[in-house]
Amino acid sequence: MSIPFQNRKIRWGIIGLGSIANKFAADLLTIENAELYAVASRNQEKADAFAKNYHAKKAYNSYEALAKDSNVDAVYIATPHALHKENTLLCLENGIAVLCEKPFAMNALEVNDMIAKAKEKNVLLMEALWTYFLPHYQYVLDLFNNKTYGNITKLEADFGFERPYDTSSRLFNKELGGGSLLDIGIYPIFAALSTLGLPKNLEAHATFFENGADSSCSMVFNYSNNVKAYLKSSLIQTLPTQAIFYFEHATVKINTMFHMPTTVSIIKNDKETIKDFNYNTIGYNFEAIHFNQLLMDGKTESDIMTFAISQNIIKMLDTVRQTIGLNY
Repeated sequence: MSIPFQNRKIRWGIIGLGSIANKFAADLLTIENAELYAVASRNQEKADAFAKNYHAKKAYNSYEALAKDSNVDAVYIATPHALHKENTLLCLENGIAVLCEKPFAMNALEVNDMIAKAKEKNVLLMEALWTYFLPHYQYVLDLFNNKTYGNITKLEADFGFERPYDTSSRLFNKELGGGSLLDIGIYPIFAALSTLGLPKNLEAHATFFENGADSSCSMVFNYSNNVKAYLKSSLIQTLPTQAIFYFEHATVKINTMFHMPTTVSIIKNDKETIKDFNYNTIGYNFEAIHFNQLLMDGKTESDIMTFAISQNIIKMLDTVRQTIGLNY
């Protein structure tokens, strides 16, 4: 891996070429100091088509072949959750920096193995929880941290959409980590952890599909001073998909599809002010720009999406799963 990339662009690879990979690749094209160099799928035809669409130089029909390409500086892993650990370790072993799609892995043990390997190899590793890097979310975090509207008193965050039950879809495949919690419940949980931190305790209730994957999950995170976070994910009900922070002197609402580029409403004295962040990309470029800077600086861990934050997220996902009786 060449550092500090003074005279050339950072060469990216993508492993797993589904819908999220398409979005990431599209936004990667907007970044000046990066290029999509190689892509990998188990299907050569799919890899060739993807490479053509996004101007990648190499298209591989195996993840191993991409990982062994010494020209690849960084890899975005966009495979199903159950493959994240295996794919991450493969790339780290070959000295390639890894940006791995959320959830980082299936459980805390897997996440710890990935982090340990990154430290052993002294190679950059980061969970791709893109929301953290979006300007509107950073704006709300600043309001929270600066206590602009006083202390927080309550948080409500949800993420839900109705999708026909289809066991052939990764979304419903329990063995691949399908179900509402790992796929979309992570976002409301992240909203709580990134502001309020780890709760004193939690309550959780879920409904399940016939194959055992969770169809919905409702959670309450309990904090000191009687502050509560009410969180929900669902694949059987369309929810507002908002994050609402109730402060002493105002309510701050990240509007619909809060996890992706959107607007923020400030409601104070019965007056609503909407802040528009004028996004002109899908939003994946912000995490990629941060990751590129880490690479150029020779860093092996993000100072924003730290290992500790990823470990806290998976710890809470594990705790919720244990509470609702969901096992993979």
